[in-house]
Amino acid sequence: MTDPTVPPSLPREFGVYFALLEVSALVQHGVEGQLRRDGGLSFVQFQILAILGEDPSSPRSMTDLADRLVHSRSGLTYQVDRLERAGLVVRAPSEADERGVNVTLSPKGAAVLERVLPGHAEEVRDVLVDALDTGDREELTRLLRRVLRHMRSRPPRSARRSPADGVEA
Repeated sequence: MTDPTVPPSLPREFGVYFALLEVSALVQHGVEGQLRRDGGLSFVQFQILAILGEDPSSPRSMTDLADRLVHSRSGLTYQVDRLERAGLVVRAPSEADERGVNVTLSPKGAAVLERVLPGHAEEVRDVLVDALDTGDREELTRLLRRVLRHMRSRPPRSARRSPADGVEA
């Protein structure tokens, strides 16, 4: 495998950007087949179930899910609709926000998540984890967390107001 190609008009340090894009695409491609095969899930649907599975007793708002996934609200609504029709999640009006909607993992969704996780872990190990020794994994995790903190230090998309509103939330 060759190093990622950086267009000549960009500085050489953009190699990190292109490498991250390629690794991300390859990891996603590697796990998508397993998720479809073992659970009939798309990658985004798995991410939704995994987030809800972090604390199955605590509902998540659609806004929170959209921000965590960095996914458009309309795209998220479509995916949650499909999961709800399959009986994997339950939607309910938010008690805290009359316009808000909360999503909870259903028992059937928890069972699907439990069924796909072993194969998912095996696939992730095969396409990513096993390529690194323990020190490299720890270092990459540390570096990615630093980048994540930097990126998340800005308000999430749902908290931003348009310039016409004249207000930042």
